[in-house]
Amino acid sequence: MLTTNTRRHWLAAATLAALGAFAAPAQAQTTPLKFQLDWRFEGPSALFLQPIAKGLFKAAGLDVTLDAGNGSGGAVTRVASGSYDLGFADLAALMEFHANNPDAPNKPVAVMMVYNNTPAAVLTLKKSGISSVAQLSGKKLGAPVFDAGRKGFAIFAQANKISNVAWTSMDPPLRETMLVRGDIDAITGFSFTSLLNLEARGIKAADVQIFPYAEHGVKLYGNAIIASPKLLKEKPEVVKAFLLAFAKGAKEVMANPDASIAYVKQRDGIINEALEKRRLRLAIDAVIASPDARAEGFGQVLAPRLALMASQISDAYGTKTRVVPEAVWNGAFLPSKAELDVLPPKR
Repeated sequence: MLTTNTRRHWLAAATLAALGAFAAPAQAQTTPLKFQLDWRFEGPSALFLQPIAKGLFKAAGLDVTLDAGNGSGGAVTRVASGSYDLGFADLAALMEFHANNPDAPNKPVAVMMVYNNTPAAVLTLKKSGISSVAQLSGKKLGAPVFDAGRKGFAIFAQANKISNVAWTSMDPPLRETMLVRGDIDAITGFSFTSLLNLEARGIKAADVQIFPYAEHGVKLYGNAIIASPKLLKEKPEVVKAFLLAFAKGAKEVMANPDASIAYVKQRDGIINEALEKRRLRLAIDAVIASPDARAEGFGQVLAPRLALMASQISDAYGTKTRVVPEAVWNGAFLPSKAELDVLPPKR
């Protein structure tokens, strides 16, 4: 027979056990996620840094760790290796990985389009006398060998009947410097990155001629959020929660881009805030809220355009196998159309 004290101890223990049982699921709801950026902490990374800093991911039950990157190719391979759950990478780099590694067991998949148009462009100085894309024929161009614009230049050249281009390779920090010195006639690069790099080297924006691929017959998609197939299969609800929280954050960033740079500054204290504000605004205008993005809807892709890009990348990159568009894209995890209504009003 239980004594009064024994009963009290038993009831107290039972109550604690019950409380523990209720507390356990709440703790289990927080899912850790590792996210790999494509590049350094610059203006456009505010799209990811702000929702982390403001707790949007945490409110969705996600503990997101975000790391800077060194190129889209690296982001793809790190997600493929399993060391990261999600990443941000150029869709062309993802297609190349798929087609060159057909037997890879863990090929990442794009789940949300962020840069509806590739930021790739050809840039030259107006003093060179090059005022049209046709005048690029026979000229000396420069870019790192892994540059997205250089790798896709064959598509740009075919669309604009450019021929006899000679390439010079260099490390990324030397690209704009060599153009300013006159070692090369033009460069390829992300428009909003190379323009600001040229300004940092004393060149006025008015003295730069930019030929964006998207405005010269090349409708390649740009950077997308990619995910490991393991995560998609085992935790689809986590992917959906991430994309919804990201969309909420992206809407806030695009509504007030300048304020969001404070969150980039928190991660890299030596950035030039004025420069990164411009970089983010240029990215929004050129590739995130572009006319194509407004027509197709933020986050989404059009099947015919995706299929054309897959064929163009297969040819331009000389891949081992053909790119299968259905294998690189899965839009089933996207938020609703209303939740993807995040683009700022037209200015």
